[in-house]
Amino acid sequence: MISKLIEKIEKTKAPVCVGLDPVLSHIPEHILREAYEKYGENPEGAAEAVWQFNRAIVDAVYDIIPAVKPQIAMYEELGIPGLTVYERTVAYCQNRGLIVIGDAKRGDIGSTSAAYASAFLGEIKIGSKTFSAFHTDMVTVNPYLGTDGVKPFIDACNTFDKGIFVLDKTSNPSSGEFQDRELAGEPLYERVAEKIEEWGSLSMDGTYSNVGAVVGATYPEIGKRLREKMPHTFFLVPGYGAQGGTAEDLKHCFDKNGSGAIVNSSRGIIAAYQKEKYTSFGPEHFADASRKALEDMIADIRSVL
Repeated sequence: MISKLIEKIEKTKAPVCVGLDPVLSHIPEHILREAYEKYGENPEGAAEAVWQFNRAIVDAVYDIIPAVKPQIAMYEELGIPGLTVYERTVAYCQNRGLIVIGDAKRGDIGSTSAAYASAFLGEIKIGSKTFSAFHTDMVTVNPYLGTDGVKPFIDACNTFDKGIFVLDKTSNPSSGEFQDRELAGEPLYERVAEKIEEWGSLSMDGTYSNVGAVVGATYPEIGKRLREKMPHTFFLVPGYGAQGGTAEDLKHCFDKNGSGAIVNSSRGIIAAYQKEKYTSFGPEHFADASRKALEDMIADIRSVL
């Protein structure tokens, strides 16, 4: 799968993905009003608004990016209607030719982790037939439980040609509470990086492995060290834009050829019409504002590669 992502990045010349993480405050009032009139002010109405919002943004940007990253929590909070829209969003994006990275941060042990892997990457057999639940192309994985929690996802990668991104050094301010703690003279994130490279050897796909790593743009010196420690690991880089990360901060997450990473932006793109720079588009043209913000992001990142 990682070779497919790299191919799409090279085709679009855009090592970026859009985080489809809608909250109701991001959605223009006219979309909310129409959805509530049809379904009511309830989870069904909110889910319909999310669907219309997602679809408009995807239609506006699908031709200039390789991938999207829907955060499942934004859908789960709406219950079953939200999960239905998550599934519809995944399918719609794939039909538009986009690779879908499910941001679910799953991880457990034994049969539980295997079930998570089946839900997002694989299949489940029901009687004589097989079904795929969320059928994402890639998914984020929490490594806290160790190899027991990660190996089922690697098995799914190998069986179904999928990929994962394992949390390593995340972009949030409190990430250091655990990730920076030293073990035998090295920070925990470096120990995790060693394991990610080891796990990656079980699922190589060309130069890079199907086992990627989440490395935040907000800690540039750490990103530089982790690129050196994980030469065969593709990075998913959050933290650009709204969280404070800049193109200059994240350039060391890429390899010497300008490959090896994909940068995510969520509210900086999908809620661009609410930012001063793009307010001229107005709520009615929110998707056009998203495309313009995305074009600016792509140009910014290209400038440092």
